[in-house]
Amino acid sequence: MSELTHVDETGAARMVDVSAKDVSARTATATGRVLLSAEVVSLLRSGEVPKGDALGVARIAGIMGAKRTPDLIPLCHPIALHGVKVTLDVEDWGVAITCRVKTADRTGVEMEALTAVSVAALALFDMVKAVDPGAVITDVRVEEKLGGKTGRWARDAS
Repeated sequence: MSELTHVDETGAARMVDVSAKDVSARTATATGRVLLSAEVVSLLRSGEVPKGDALGVARIAGIMGAKRTPDLIPLCHPIALHGVKVTLDVEDWGVAITCRVKTADRTGVEMEALTAVSVAALALFDMVKAVDPGAVITDVRVEEKLGGKTGRWARDAS
């Protein structure tokens, strides 16, 4: 079993010291889905969601979420983000959210990508809940990470 890095010898939480790590280019991609009623999908496609530009609000919320990750996740390092791209694709079942985050730093950006997807999904839910209070946020996960000691990791297609 590998050693837990976020606790000290007494079991107390701590932020990992990454100062000895090399700075390297790092990228992470995360995805998630918001399952929506056919009515909301139609409103998104026509741009007629009663609260306004739901997809635009969700996209900006996702970017803001990535930037605020260390304020939300207690042991997450505050790092400079060099790029955050949030994509929302309207499908027949709802909205597919993808976020890709880039940095050149000593630690990865998986948490930033996951937070961006999560916050985008929450903002989208907020924008459509009056029409579809049964919307479901699901399948938030890391799809790929590049850089650092691990190199490349990708989720299996299966």
